[in-house]
Amino acid sequence: MQTLFPLFLALSVGFAHAFEADHLVAVSSIVTRRNNIRLALKDGVFWGLGHTSTILLVGSVFMLGKFALHAGDFRYLEAGVGVMLVTLGSLRLYKLMVYRELAITHTHVHEGHAHKLAYGVGLVHGLAGSGALILSVLTQIKETGAGMIYLGLFGIGSIVGMMVAAGAFSVPFSVRMATNPWVRTMLVVVSSVVCIGLGATVIYENAM
Repeated sequence: MQTLFPLFLALSVGFAHAFEADHLVAVSSIVTRRNNIRLALKDGVFWGLGHTSTILLVGSVFMLGKFALHAGDFRYLEAGVGVMLVTLGSLRLYKLMVYRELAITHTHVHEGHAHKLAYGVGLVHGLAGSGALILSVLTQIKETGAGMIYLGLFGIGSIVGMMVAAGAFSVPFSVRMATNPWVRTMLVVVSSVVCIGLGATVIYENAM
């Protein structure tokens, strides 16, 4: 049981990590393009895969190379997440106003594009958040192999967590839940404004 506890801990911490505010507003901006919960769940999986890819890559570099790491080294990467959030929210509003694109996107035409977007957003989040995570692992786990296993399980937990979050955010945009296009439009506006606001806050806190 003591052997399994760290494994369950890594999964649970990764699952909870997916529900951090900047992660949620980013994925909410992505899934507002959906009217299909299944595709939104896939967006969440792709976000998690991107996030995990960066975590494992950066983790392997620092753990195998035995490089010194300080949490402050990743401060400007956090600011980059803020820029990404502002961009996501602004582009969503731009498409809504200029192209009069309502909350629904045809699920087949843009499916691959949305998945690539989700993966890219996950990559950026993973790069910014990897510093504190890897520093925590390095201080608690001395063996490189065990540390990489922890990061891998953390990544699996974050994939599952973001899949759940994306599915939950997509529910109001399903045809069954909101048949009125103006209701969906207002939800898109709210999501975009929150995304821009949080992004601006992250930039201010990390780059000013």
